[in-house]
Amino acid sequence: MTTASVLSQFGLFQDLPQQLLEEIAVISDEVEMKQGDFVFREGEKADKLHFLLNGSVALRVKLTSRPESLTVSFVSTPYQSFGWSGIVAPNHYTSSAECDEDSKLLITPAQPFLKLLEKYPEAGFKVMQRIAEIIADRLRNSRQALIKTL
Repeated sequence: MTTASVLSQFGLFQDLPQQLLEEIAVISDEVEMKQGDFVFREGEKADKLHFLLNGSVALRVKLTSRPESLTVSFVSTPYQSFGWSGIVAPNHYTSSAECDEDSKLLITPAQPFLKLLEKYPEAGFKVMQRIAEIIADRLRNSRQALIKTL
């Protein structure tokens, strides 16, 4: 089980109330995954938010013009979050996440997490602003990866 202290290391959770972090810790699970394991696949229903504790995860998208998937980003620094589709409608993953090496993840179910953000609206607003920044960053990375393939 994770702790509020561990959660406070994530940029997504910095400067959030201790009580909220403790409640997020209760609903979250630590999971060990092996190199080559898929955390989720593009197009699947998204119902979780994912956090890297250690290891490396490649985010890949399928292109109709290529048989292989294109790596658009790596989540390889501890305390990064990914799988934001779990808390943003229409709740389908926009990429696949494959472990590039053995990894330890923290997985938080989306619906209980969103209920906590509603319970703490000021903190919830900060979290959603940070999620928007992550989305913008991933979009920028995807564009750069696509340009390199042309």
